[in-house]
Amino acid sequence: MNPRVSWLTLLSFGDKGWGDELLLGACLSLGISISAYLVGLALGLTGAVAKISNNRVAGSMAGAYTTIIRSVPDILIIFLVYYTATDALRWVMSLMGLTSQFQINGFVAAALSLGVVQGGYSTEVLRGAILAIPRGQIEAAHALGLTRRQTFLLVTLPQMVPLALPGLGNLWLVVLKESSLVSLIGFTELVLAGKMAAGATHDYFVFYCAIAFLFLVMSGLSAMLFQAVETATANPGRRK
Repeated sequence: MNPRVSWLTLLSFGDKGWGDELLLGACLSLGISISAYLVGLALGLTGAVAKISNNRVAGSMAGAYTTIIRSVPDILIIFLVYYTATDALRWVMSLMGLTSQFQINGFVAAALSLGVVQGGYSTEVLRGAILAIPRGQIEAAHALGLTRRQTFLLVTLPQMVPLALPGLGNLWLVVLKESSLVSLIGFTELVLAGKMAAGATHDYFVFYCAIAFLFLVMSGLSAMLFQAVETATANPGRRK
């Protein structure tokens, strides 16, 4: 590599630069993060409801799930889910008499891996938000004849969201950064794309700074978005 090649050329788009690869990697990192975040929210909401329910079996299972997630290194959980998900689904489908000859897409496996990790932390954030709602409001809803589902949708959920947003915002920033971990299982997201570019050009400082800058931009914009949502939900219906 010519030592006189400028960093602008290295980061440009087209055949001479690696801007295309870095941008694609950033998009894949963002896509994985969004998908994993949604999976984590679904698992977290299920786990939170199970933990506060009167069902001991469900509560115990949710407790075991969160304990494992918070005790075992995230990268180990990712390895376990990523490398065993396909085999597990093949086994389940074979029990159902369906074809078991398939392979999970790398993007799906990466998002599922991070989503399982996110779910453990989301469970505690959402559980804390639910418990922060005055118990009297739930009892009043039941006294008015609302079902459990109606009470959750009309009373619990609208109050839970503003309370959970600060914690959920932090979890989003965590999953955005943890998307870099899937580079260790060979998925070409932003970090791996930058690493390949740095290895090919030997301009490690330029590309690793570019990776850091892109993550900083994504994190900054995300923080602004969550701040706007927090402000909007904290003042429902308010108009200037």
